[in-house]
Amino acid sequence: MSLVPLPGLPDLIEEISQSHNLPHIAVKEALREALLKGYERFRRSQVINQPPFSEEYFQNFEVELDMDEEGFRILSTKRIVEAVTNTDHDISLEEVKEVADEAQLGDEVVLDVTPSQKDFGRMAAIQTKQVFQQKLRDQQRKLIQEEFQELEGTVLQAKVLRFERKSVVMSVSSSFGQPEVEAELPLKEQLPNDNYRANATFKVYLKKVKEGFNRGPQLLVSRASAGLVVYLFANEVPEIEEEVVRIVAISREANPPVRHLGPRTKIAVDTLEKDVDPVGACIGARGARIQAVVNELRGEKIDVIRWSPDPATYIANSLSPAKVDQVILMNADERQSLVLVGDNQLSLAIGKDGQNVRLAARLTGWKIDIKETNNYRREQEELSQKGDLTSDEEE
Repeated sequence: MSLVPLPGLPDLIEEISQSHNLPHIAVKEALREALLKGYERFRRSQVINQPPFSEEYFQNFEVELDMDEEGFRILSTKRIVEAVTNTDHDISLEEVKEVADEAQLGDEVVLDVTPSQKDFGRMAAIQTKQVFQQKLRDQQRKLIQEEFQELEGTVLQAKVLRFERKSVVMSVSSSFGQPEVEAELPLKEQLPNDNYRANATFKVYLKKVKEGFNRGPQLLVSRASAGLVVYLFANEVPEIEEEVVRIVAISREANPPVRHLGPRTKIAVDTLEKDVDPVGACIGARGARIQAVVNELRGEKIDVIRWSPDPATYIANSLSPAKVDQVILMNADERQSLVLVGDNQLSLAIGKDGQNVRLAARLTGWKIDIKETNNYRREQEELSQKGDLTSDEEE
């Protein structure tokens, strides 16, 4: 069989594997793909006056690396046919019969089509080198994607590198190819209170690993995701890590619709242990645990409330820190509720620009209408009196 020599091939594979922190198999695959592209360049140079090859044209070709003899071969899988219309894909039965009597029409054979080193040419060699570098980068990105896809939905430590348009480009550590992998933190995933100066470090939530080999950051990270808050509490509260306390629901408004509003989160917790206070566990002695979370989120306001299987109790708790007089479940099917509060609690229950009640509604999954207790009862009495008058007139 023919062979195009590649002196020092095993050492070359080892050196590239070490320098790019890639496994040998990945380097070999990149080299095979690059050599096949070089062969394509060689073949295209032979048919200048013919229509260009399609992208699928060379799918029946492959490169075989010979580590012992230090070189490579080009192999082509051809189908046995009666009449050959394409010598790259077909071979005649008559030709095959000369070496294999048992061959039949429709069978496939693998043939050595390796060009000589001289024929392979300088331009094909240059093409191979360029493609090889790109394929190595592609292999690195592929391994990085596989590594970080397993980490989607987790929190990573990231460092600010630079700014592109309104996005922050950050770096996170990787065990493959390069010590730092770039991640994009888009504007909508940033926190208004963060100071994204160069080299500053932040904990970020890995939302998505981008598919394909496009240039630019491979990872999409967030500081605004509710998942970041869940992680921070689990990291600070041993009872959550040990599953004694569980986070039932969370609603977060990291980027409020109105500028003067600050970020705010409501988190509902519960426990099956009678002797454990889930809210107290999250807050910690003298508020130490929740303060650590607040500090990481640059002062974000966080309400920790007790979850309850009773919707009325849960809704009342969700409006913390406001004190609720009564919760009326108006329509259970459509999950509509009416909450009555004292006059001095009304603005607190609603919150600035409705933020408190908005977060409570998201947390509980109920529509919440808030009214002042005395006004509501007065309205009900007036309606009742009108009803009585109507009844008297009808009689």
